[in-house]
Amino acid sequence: MATAALPRTAREIRLAARPEGPPERAHFTVAEVALPEPGPGQVLVRNRHFLVFPGLLTLIGGAVEGLPLPSLSPGDALFGPAVGEVVAAPAGSPLGPGALVSHLLGWREYALVDAADCTPLDDTLPDPVAHLAQGSAPYGALTRLAGVRPGDTVLVTGAAGAVGTLAGQTARLLGAGRVIGTTGSAEKAERLVAELGYDAVLLRGSGRPIAEQLAGAAPGGIDVLVDTVGGEQLAAAVGAARHGARFALLGALSGQLAPGSAGACAPAEIDSFRLVVRGVSVRGYLGTEHPGVEQEWTGRFGAWLRSGEIRFPHVRIPGIDRAPQALRELTQGRHFGAVVVELPH
Repeated sequence: MATAALPRTAREIRLAARPEGPPERAHFTVAEVALPEPGPGQVLVRNRHFLVFPGLLTLIGGAVEGLPLPSLSPGDALFGPAVGEVVAAPAGSPLGPGALVSHLLGWREYALVDAADCTPLDDTLPDPVAHLAQGSAPYGALTRLAGVRPGDTVLVTGAAGAVGTLAGQTARLLGAGRVIGTTGSAEKAERLVAELGYDAVLLRGSGRPIAEQLAGAAPGGIDVLVDTVGGEQLAAAVGAARHGARFALLGALSGQLAPGSAGACAPAEIDSFRLVVRGVSVRGYLGTEHPGVEQEWTGRFGAWLRSGEIRFPHVRIPGIDRAPQALRELTQGRHFGAVVVELPH
């Protein structure tokens, strides 16, 4: 039933208090809990890595109307994408000890998961942690909503985040002729160009309006937008839209990171007249509406990784104790690419 002797207790991160602004270390606690035994249909997974992602801010804020995930209340354990190893399973389980799986009960050292909620992992990706890459959403947006075409000029907002670092590379691999990003850090802007092949990067907070910078970087306008931010950056994209431009909205960081926001509102003042006269389409991307994208993306991502055509930028934060601080650092824009907590095994 188990691969080896297991500890009697394990640690998990819980919400201690709902923050009114950006989360601080004091809003979380590291709780020690008894290690459960799996019942029928369940497996016990020792987590190796879990993802720190901005969507947690909305769940913590309690504003989850329209989302497929529950809100988090004080006392609840946090959750999110994780990769781990099955260490205990009842007889007859489809997943035996030693199986590598992905699931949604991160933020804890051991997770008791329904076997049906686990995805077995094979060697499609060269490193199991790559299963935490946030690339399926931009891939789906570019192939299902925006339909990127050879030669298109593509704008990616929030280009240095977990989604943006993969969105720009993917757009290029799908045929984009020019890829432009936005970020709030000059250092990140340099990395986006030097490491990930962005043609130009607009710098938020530089003293020059994003719209003015975009006009210089794409004087002929943009064909595709992959937007993770909203707000001023979405408004600037509308102003630069070519006829027939396709906008795919994947996130709303301008609202999630706004002081005092619960993360469920991201107002933006946009020129709707321009949307009409330019024939611009604007759609939000929901992975649940495109069930085949995840598998398709994983196959192509694995091939691109092995050929060296794409990179998976990420930082690994060691130890569960540092996970709350990692979330805080994410809100501060401290990291480049995905933020992953790595647990010893």
